Amino acid sequence: MKNNRGRFAAPLFWAALLLGPALQAAAQDDFGFGFDDEAVSGGSGSVFALNVGVGGEAAVKPVWYVNELAHQSPGALFSGKLNFRAAASIAEGVINLNLKPDVNIPASIVSFDEAYVRTSFGAFDVEAGMRKLIWGKADNLGPLDVINPMDYTDLTGMTDVLGKKIPLPLIRASYRAGLFSKVEAVFIPRFEADRFAGSGRWAPFQLTALPASFVSGILDKTDPALRSIVAERIAGQNLVNSFKVEPPPTDTLEYAQGGFRFTTTIGPVDLGAQYYSGFLSRPAVWIPGIEDYAQAVSDIFEKVMSGQMTPEAAEEALGAKAPVLLAPRAAYNRYHQIGVDYAQVIAGFNLRAEVAAFITGDLAGDDGGVYNPSLGWSVGFDRDLAWRINFNFQGGGSVRLFHDKVDGNRAADVEAGSSATSTRLMFVLSRKFFRDELEVRTAALWGIEDMDCYIIPAVIWTRGALALELSGGIFGGSEEGELGQYRSNAFIRTALTYTF
Repeated sequence: MKNNRGRFAAPLFWAALLLGPALQAAAQDDFGFGFDDEAVSGGSGSVFALNVGVGGEAAVKPVWYVNELAHQSPGALFSGKLNFRAAASIAEGVINLNLKPDVNIPASIVSFDEAYVRTSFGAFDVEAGMRKLIWGKADNLGPLDVINPMDYTDLTGMTDVLGKKIPLPLIRASYRAGLFSKVEAVFIPRFEADRFAGSGRWAPFQLTALPASFVSGILDKTDPALRSIVAERIAGQNLVNSFKVEPPPTDTLEYAQGGFRFTTTIGPVDLGAQYYSGFLSRPAVWIPGIEDYAQAVSDIFEKVMSGQMTPEAAEEALGAKAPVLLAPRAAYNRYHQIGVDYAQVIAGFNLRAEVAAFITGDLAGDDGGVYNPSLGWSVGFDRDLAWRINFNFQGGGSVRLFHDKVDGNRAADVEAGSSATSTRLMFVLSRKFFRDELEVRTAALWGIEDMDCYIIPAVIWTRGALALELSGGIFGGSEEGELGQYRSNAFIRTALTYTF
């Protein structure tokens, strides 16, 4: 297999492109952030008045899993948020903290949700810190929303897309051209992948079944007459449990990411276009040496049959080659994205659409260690129906290019066994009662190719700063689908939240 990854190395001049215009503007424009400037005299100089705000929430959110009839441990029931904001005429600073006092994991008590500083140079805005950003116009993870990875270690809160995002350190600069247009650029000095549970009820079978699929792939590559011998060796050396996949460290500038986005309004139409260079959030995991191992098995067997090698020597030779040639490798593939989005209100329908091309290093489609190029899309709308019912729909997915070049062996090609298309539909029906204090809502996700679904009904009562929620989650469909595999994880969740 060929390897094109070297030609897609990260450019190291992102920071200069981002900061250059901002520094130039600083020398030409007055320094201001847009707040009311209030100077307070003090001695021979003055300082700017500082507006400080503190907010947050305290919540109790127990979850009961139907198959266990048990709830989470008491230490995991409570959560909270603390949000700090300080603003003056020259800058704004924000620190948002997540509080999860789990007595079993002391290190997880406090974590940063966001922490950044923002300032302005005339028409330029610059901010730096830990941020969550949304690109594109889709309501739920459209193909243009590529900045932040997602946390899938617990699927009970899937409707909170922003809460599932993982903050990243970044620098963002934007320029406002008139009232309706903006250009922004983002530089991220490192990369972080999506998070998945490695074990337990939320561990995906694509991860837990990886060793077994590798063994199956090794046997498929082996001469049929020798498969029983290789199977015995794999079992005897316990190779299944020795398949340890360690992704490479991604906190260096080699894994820097960045992009540009332009948005504007022309009449009733909102338009956007972007370019982004980043890394796919799921690693490519495969066995680069599987072909060499299959050939080595055949060569050694022929030598034994011809008397050139004793069975004992053959056993030793195979034992030496197996750990080296059958070592799985994990890599994160760089891609370049070009995409556009559109939004408009027509006849009461709030329409949205996105389309993007993901160009990876496998331009021929036959490199098993690199995901093929693909196209991503999303279309959706929301509209108020009769009896004050609101209906929100979004469909989205991807289409793999050069799918016919994918090797059918999972150990040799990361995309083996998967469909060329991935399509998912999302529906949300909601209705409010009693002066909007009570909301009844049902959300549903449906995977077309996997024929599976995730239904999330909820009833939410809100009175001032206090909210009480009763919700649940039901998974159905194929047990091999990304959603259907969690059929035994149906749950009921209650939440009492006070916001201050």
